[in-house]
Amino acid sequence: MASVASPSLLLRAPPHHLCVQRPGIYRDEEGRSWVTVRERSIRVHLWQIPVHPQGTLFFSQLPFSQLPLTWQLCPGKKYQGSDSRTWQIVDHDQTQGENQESLLHLLPRVEVGKQPWGPP
Repeated sequence: MASVASPSLLLRAPPHHLCVQRPGIYRDEEGRSWVTVRERSIRVHLWQIPVHPQGTLFFSQLPFSQLPLTWQLCPGKKYQGSDSRTWQIVDHDQTQGENQESLLHLLPRVEVGKQPWGPP
């Protein structure tokens, strides 16, 4: 008899909206915490893991970060950052138990009027 995966162990879709709670920690639309692990390159790992609750920082209290304050899921497995940069979802997987991980890659900016593959 074939085994059926527990519903709690099924891979969920990437979050639709991520909002910064404090440096390196984002919260999704379901209240789950996602911790960023930034590589030296233009990649970011997002790990969905439990985080001890603390108060949300006000925008003026946040230190400078090269990561956006919010990410919004877009068609084509991409996130649009609040800073207008676009991040491609390279991988989305389930790690241990119910924890999930997403790997994001920053896409190059395209100047208005220019095509990403060369001059217009």
